[in-house]
Amino acid sequence: MTNLPSPVHVIGGGLAGSEACWQLVSAGVPVILHEMRGGTRNGQPITTDAHQTDGLAELVCSNSFRSDDWQFNAVGLLHEEMRRAGSLILACADKHQVPAGGALAMDRDNFSAAVTEALANHPLVTIVREEVTTLSDKDWENVVVATGPLTSEALSQFVLDVSGEGQLSFFDAIAPIIHYDSIDMSKAWKQSRYDKEGPGGDAAAYINCPMDKDQYEAFIDALLDGPKAEFKDWEHVPYFDGCLPIEVMAERGRETLRYGPMKPVGLTNPHNPTVKAHAIIQLRQDNALGTLYNMVGFQTKLKHGAQADVFRMIPGLENAQFARLGGLHRNTFIQSPKILDRELRLKSHPAARFAGQITGVEGYVESAAIGLLAGRFATAQALGKMLPAPPETTALGALLNHITIGHLEGGSFQPQPSFQPMNINYGLLPQLEAPKVDEDGKKIPLKERGRAKKRLMSLRALQDLHDWLNIA
Repeated sequence: MTNLPSPVHVIGGGLAGSEACWQLVSAGVPVILHEMRGGTRNGQPITTDAHQTDGLAELVCSNSFRSDDWQFNAVGLLHEEMRRAGSLILACADKHQVPAGGALAMDRDNFSAAVTEALANHPLVTIVREEVTTLSDKDWENVVVATGPLTSEALSQFVLDVSGEGQLSFFDAIAPIIHYDSIDMSKAWKQSRYDKEGPGGDAAAYINCPMDKDQYEAFIDALLDGPKAEFKDWEHVPYFDGCLPIEVMAERGRETLRYGPMKPVGLTNPHNPTVKAHAIIQLRQDNALGTLYNMVGFQTKLKHGAQADVFRMIPGLENAQFARLGGLHRNTFIQSPKILDRELRLKSHPAARFAGQITGVEGYVESAAIGLLAGRFATAQALGKMLPAPPETTALGALLNHITIGHLEGGSFQPQPSFQPMNINYGLLPQLEAPKVDEDGKKIPLKERGRAKKRLMSLRALQDLHDWLNIA
């Protein structure tokens, strides 16, 4: 190929880095992707605390991208915006989805393999398995740092040195995965909450394990008493509320889990339909074959030896065999509103822009979304063009504003006194007044106005995204 622009260096082959690569090469810009997994350090293979493979875009925690409903759910809206922007991550997720009710979940191995294949086979992508420890000795003019929350110590120190701002951290926990054939289906049953059929096409996507009150109370006692993994040096580090270990939730009150991941609503036990369960544990299909299921919302820091004992107290899981036990890992993010500009570039080192969870977004899709934006900004730079930020009325624009400006308050952006990771939510978008009548002039009941408002915000977002993509 001739007359190609200089290659962009992307550091990190996770969701954000993979998406950034795809946006670049889709526009004809060559990429050198640096991924440390698969490389060596001091003669030893490089690994992380959470990854199991060296595949690109490995899903280290859940296998779900959460709700796929673009009309009434902000993360579903983000899915749709990314699809319309040509996202590789969403395309591979759609191709390898598994039943998950109203959520978009996928076979984690096939998903990662699809992303890896798409990039490894692209003529404009060069994958280098090596650790990048600094940019100080590089003459790279266009770099996307997408090293994620598990950024190596050496590269973290470089960021700290050039940014002048301390990095922040929080904990994420991982839920266990169970072999399907070890689940007792004479006690458990398959059903999605409220029988909702999702993108995977199955209204019975989850396995449900019921508990009566005595079983629940004994389970809570075991959670609270079980030995936990502790990190004394990090005791000041908070957990992210969207990924709390279940035992931390239990510590907040004995009923907390019944109103969270163990809520019993919208489900009927066919083995005993006249008795309402006190609590229900749900398991979601984790691979296309249906041989593995993960425990939904059961992130844990229980020590491995205790996990099997405690979780086998759950009816239906008495003989559970675990393909993977839960765990805890530290996430790192930067003070993005202070140190990044509107194109995600480091103000003190503008050759480098940041993407993904390290920027202070939380969640798989949010991380990939910032990778998409970083890839598009880097593309514009490589081609000598200017790219405006996506409108703040879009989910993409709202996320960008959160990490580069602050948060939305009363219709205007205000700097955050304490920057914290954030999932996409409608509260980040400029608000609309809840409509009182529908398209036919019929009065909308008060309880339905919130949903109608969300739909209007989603329709506005997709229209404004369409206009932005036409000039991008």
